[in-house]
Amino acid sequence: MCLAIPAKVISIEGSNALVTIEDVEYKASLMLLDDVKPGDFIMLHAGFAIEKVDADEAAETLRLLNEIADNSPQ
Repeated sequence: MCLAIPAKVISIEGSNALVTIEDVEYKASLMLLDDVKPGDFIMLHAGFAIEKVDADEAAETLRLLNEIADNSPQ
């Protein structure tokens, strides 16, 4: 099973982007997507942006992932 996390694109330099996930910054490769710009939301998997998503879908996915994490056994 693969897991991708929604991230917001902050800036782009060449084929790489600086993205944030809940205020933590990461680098992401944009080699698999076209037409990504700052402000867009992407699904990040293993350092690669694999899909563009809208802001509502990104927020709902993060909410669900946080809910799963909050309910997992410690």
